[in-house]
Amino acid sequence: MSIKAVIFDLDGTLTEPFFNFDAIREEMGLPSDAGPVLEMMAGMGAEERERAEQILHDHEQRAVEESRLNAGAKETLSKLREQGILIGILTRNRRKNVEAIASRHGLEFDGVVDREDGPVKPDAFGVKHLCEKFGVRPEETLMVGDYLFDLLCARSAGAVAVLLENHKDAHNFMEHADFTIENIEEILGIVKEKENEG
Repeated sequence: MSIKAVIFDLDGTLTEPFFNFDAIREEMGLPSDAGPVLEMMAGMGAEERERAEQILHDHEQRAVEESRLNAGAKETLSKLREQGILIGILTRNRRKNVEAIASRHGLEFDGVVDREDGPVKPDAFGVKHLCEKFGVRPEETLMVGDYLFDLLCARSAGAVAVLLENHKDAHNFMEHADFTIENIEEILGIVKEKENEG
């Protein structure tokens, strides 16, 4: 079956890994193993949450300013676009940061779902929402990311889950991936393979 859309995670997938979530949790006064930051923030009181949001925004702002694309990212997006494949971003980050990174690196996306649009990864919402926007079926869509939540939301939505082995715990996530890649350019091979299957 031909691939008609590719949805990318942003941080650590299109851009080089930047965030140290253990350090972010520590700065927020949370144990390093407390769990995902957004979920922990959701359970905070108003004042504590406001402080935590400022800490997260500061880290996200630095991530934008110091962002570097992963090797082959820009070329891969260009080649996908040449093939008429739609490009989406699904991130637990904020839209303004996605737009800043796109502007900084000269990238163009056909659709973006951020943490303010609806339930965040690993919920299937973002993949389903982008597929609806693009007018494609989930099974015609690759979801590419470097973390477990990317794979779980792909699987839950019925999309093809692709793991970029960029995370220190990548070996623990592989069982949830349909494909594992070491370089983002390998996506083009998956697209070709899927076309040949059809």
